[in-house]
Amino acid sequence: MSSHPLFEQAAVQADKRRIARGVMWAGLAVAILSGWFVVTRLGLRHEMRIWDVVALRFGEGALFLTPVLLVGPTRLPPRAWLQGALLALLWGAPFILLVAIGLQLTTASLTSTVTPTLMPVFAGLIGWALIGETPSVRGLAGYALIVCGLFALVYGHAVRIGPIDAGGTTALVGAAFLWALYTLRLRQTSLKPLQAAALICFWSAAIYLPVYAGLDLSNLAKASAAELAFQSLYQGIFMSVVAIYAFNRAVASLGTRAASAIIALVPVTSTALAIPVLGEWPPLISAGAICVIALGVIFAAGVGASTSLKGENYDPLLLPPHAKPGQNCTDA
Repeated sequence: MSSHPLFEQAAVQADKRRIARGVMWAGLAVAILSGWFVVTRLGLRHEMRIWDVVALRFGEGALFLTPVLLVGPTRLPPRAWLQGALLALLWGAPFILLVAIGLQLTTASLTSTVTPTLMPVFAGLIGWALIGETPSVRGLAGYALIVCGLFALVYGHAVRIGPIDAGGTTALVGAAFLWALYTLRLRQTSLKPLQAAALICFWSAAIYLPVYAGLDLSNLAKASAAELAFQSLYQGIFMSVVAIYAFNRAVASLGTRAASAIIALVPVTSTALAIPVLGEWPPLISAGAICVIALGVIFAAGVGASTSLKGENYDPLLLPPHAKPGQNCTDA
């Protein structure tokens, strides 16, 4: 029929607008995440402790975001709040603790490279094994590039600083694994991006803050007013509110693989920021490795990857019973 080209053209334009919005949200998430690795490392060099970083991030995030779950168009019934419990375990306090441990035991450049770049690899492999999303040959080649880049990065780090701390590296790998599970889980829930961000902060604060206060883990009293204000702004507002929401919007608009590909820019920008802020200059081999890793992630998570879903063959951990494969919402 003659109307078909018009409908197709409208669909193409709508798709372009969706992609543009997704890229914009992913770019915002990249900008904040890149600074976060450096800001957190800077705080740990002074009076802040790992426990304080987690408390600031989710305590303030819960304070600002919990109201959106109670009133307005994003209000959720109490039983629906349970959807956020698993999200909080995957990209909430446990993830932040692992990254903070990695930051304290290694460097900002290593942390910002290992975790963001391994995340799409894990997401792709888990999606392949449990959801039936088969990667293309190009995608598998991308994974190989990432592994090669990581080996080069480890070698360059060892040449410049010495042996890499095994505990810190393990923490970073674990954080990437949790982030990958979160990305897959988020895409399959019926939650809106703002609801997911609010639930992560709420559950993380509800579980973590009583432990933080009960064990007297706070070292905030020793921090200067300027340091406390800066860390509160970045951890509690930029990361917990803006970055989580922006990343959720990117996943909802672009899908898991494309959003992951853009997150690959984090190591590039974080390494650049670490030079003036922390005085951490990457050796030439590490700089080259970062470029190889970024290229590998773009191959692994970008265009050309198959995303077929095999009907009902999915893992209930990643796909709740009420959701259909591929279901999500791009609304606020």
